[in-house]
Amino acid sequence: MFQIIICITVKLSEKTRTHCSYTTKVISYSQLVLQKGLGSQCQRLNHGTAGRASPSPSIPFIFVLASQRCRMNDDTGADYLTPWQLSECVDGGGVGVVESSRCSTCTEGDAVTSFNWPWQTYAVMKGSVLQKVDPQLVDGHLSYFLGAVGITGLTALLGVREKGNVTKGANQTMVVSGAAGACGSIAGQIGRLDGCVRVVGICGSNDKCRALVEDLGFSAAINYHQEDVHTRLKECCPDGIDVYFDNVGGAISDTVITQMNNGGHVILCGQISQYNKDVPYPPPLSEEIKETLRSKNISRERFMVLNYMNKADAALCELSQWVKSSQIKVLETMANGIENMGDAFCSMMKGGNIGKQIIKIS
Repeated sequence: MFQIIICITVKLSEKTRTHCSYTTKVISYSQLVLQKGLGSQCQRLNHGTAGRASPSPSIPFIFVLASQRCRMNDDTGADYLTPWQLSECVDGGGVGVVESSRCSTCTEGDAVTSFNWPWQTYAVMKGSVLQKVDPQLVDGHLSYFLGAVGITGLTALLGVREKGNVTKGANQTMVVSGAAGACGSIAGQIGRLDGCVRVVGICGSNDKCRALVEDLGFSAAINYHQEDVHTRLKECCPDGIDVYFDNVGGAISDTVITQMNNGGHVILCGQISQYNKDVPYPPPLSEEIKETLRSKNISRERFMVLNYMNKADAALCELSQWVKSSQIKVLETMANGIENMGDAFCSMMKGGNIGKQIIKIS
C-alpha cells in the first residue's frame, strides 16, 4: 500500500556555504519533499534497516550545537566531523521513537538516538546508526538524551574528570565560560559535586546569571556584556583559579588564564568565539598567554569526549542518577517545529539559549 509523506527537509544553501556566517540565514527550510511511505519503501529495505522514526506518539527531538557551525566549512577541523553537503539533508543528533521496523535490534515503540539524525520530520534509517535508550534513565524526558544524559553530559563529566584534576578537600576554584550553555551549565554543577568550593560562571545576560546562581548552584556569575570580567574575577575568585572549563576561547579565555594559579588546568572543550574565523582548531594563542601557561605550568589540552567512550556507560549511569535525584538541574531552550530550526541555530550561535537548544519536531 502506498502512502505519501510530506516531509520538510532542512538543507544547506549556497549562500551559507559561501559566506559561512551565522549572521546570514543559515538554513533554508522552505523545501517540501514528497516521499513514499513505508508501505512501498519497506520492500526495498535490507533487514539491517529500521523503520521511520515518527513524531507520533512520542514526538522526537533534534538538537543544535556550536560545533555544527564547523560543518559549514570544507575543512571542519575535526576528523570526527564531516562537512554538510550542498543540497543534501543536514543531519545531527536526535532522539525519536521507532514507528515500524524490520530490524532485529529495533522494535515498534523503542526510543532511539543517533548522531546522524536527518533534519526532517520522518526518516528511514539503518539500524546500525541507531542506539536504543531506556526512557526510565531520564524519567521519560527524551530530550535529556541529547543533553545532560547524552553526549553533552558525557563531555562535561569526562572533561572535568579527565582534564580538570578536581580533588575534594583541595579548596579549588573553577571558572566556566559559556556557563549557561548546554555543556557549561552541566560542567559547573559537576565541578561543585566533585569538590570545588567555588564555581564561577561567565555568560552573556543577567537572566543567565540568575539561572546559574539561583537554579544551578553556581557561587557567582559574571555578565561579560555588562561587567568587567577581569575585575569581577578578582572579586569572585579571591584565591585565584585552579580549573577553567573553556567553551569560548578568545579574549575572555585570555583574561581567565592570566588569573590562574600555578599548576592549574584548562579544559579545552570549545572555542565558539572563534568558529566564524578562518583559523585552525584549536585557535592559536598570543605569545603572552603562551608564556603565562608555561611559567605557571598550566596544562591546556584539547579534550575530545570520543576518546573516552570506554567510560561512557558508567558516566551515563552517574549522570542519570544525578539528574533523577535533582543533584543536577537541566536547563533547556525549546523551539517548536522543524520550520524554526534555522532560527534556533542562529539564536544558539549568538547566545540566545539557556541550557541545551532543542527543537521539538511537530
